[in-house]
Amino acid sequence: MENAQKTKVLVTGGTGFLGVHTVLQLLQQGYQVRTTLRSLSKKDQIIKALEESGITDFSPLSFIEADLTNDYNWDEAVKGCDYVLHVASPFPAKDPKDENELIIPARDGALRVLKASRDGGVKRVVLTSSFAAVGYSTDIENYIFTEKDWTDTNIDLPAYIKSKTVAEKSAWKFIEEEGNNLEMSVINPVGIFGPAIGGITSASLDVAVIGILNGDLESTPHFTMGVVDVRDVADIHIKAMLHPNAAGERFIATSEGTMSFYDVAELFKKERPQFTKKMKRLEPIDRVYYKQMSNEKARSVLNWNPRSREEALLASADSVMNV
Repeated sequence: MENAQKTKVLVTGGTGFLGVHTVLQLLQQGYQVRTTLRSLSKKDQIIKALEESGITDFSPLSFIEADLTNDYNWDEAVKGCDYVLHVASPFPAKDPKDENELIIPARDGALRVLKASRDGGVKRVVLTSSFAAVGYSTDIENYIFTEKDWTDTNIDLPAYIKSKTVAEKSAWKFIEEEGNNLEMSVINPVGIFGPAIGGITSASLDVAVIGILNGDLESTPHFTMGVVDVRDVADIHIKAMLHPNAAGERFIATSEGTMSFYDVAELFKKERPQFTKKMKRLEPIDRVYYKQMSNEKARSVLNWNPRSREEALLASADSVMNV
């Protein structure tokens, strides 16, 4: 086992929902942590979230200003780091008119981090991709998606789904053709839920938890999602960073089963009725639409044991409604 105190890890995008949880777990495990922010004025937000989670010693944590859309400071950001967890990613509130507004920053941002990591002598990069890069190609009923599947970018897709696929494919191509000795592992999470700390939420949480509970959602969207707890996604990144067999592999991060927004609303009605006064009545959707995906590889290779989808969603509701 590596000595955590002598190991330095860069986490990109520390003010994000996943970023701050990842920084938290690394600090709890004794690592030296550096995190990138688009603006250093945001660092108080991270410190508040970490303090709320019991961190008292901030000496192992440092901040650096770096933006995925330009080269400035990335060489400094990776300097002296053993590992890079590239979790930062633009997630739009709505689809842009021009899909390239999302595709180009997602792809170029990933390549910028990989190039700096290779040139800076980093051992391994763990890249956060998405189930979006896996699960949009096959429409066979009861098909179970695994890491062998790739979204087909030639079909008509929302820009976000396309951007995640293009970015991940470009990253693998870079590693293969010009990565030299740099290792990469990729995590493909489904919808990320779980507790918001320091008031830092995510697009999934804003839409599927706050949106449902506040009554912003008038009808059930015609899709289903896998659910995973942010604490488990941070954990799988650290496992993939350390495990010898994780290099060159991708891992779907999901708890068991999938849900529609109707199912989420029903869970809240049953388990947290006190939060549901404003909630609109949603209708169930056809079972045919339930996408299925397997977390077997993450469980068997990385010994990863995620919390249930119910626990993740209820932790989200508790953290946003009890403030």
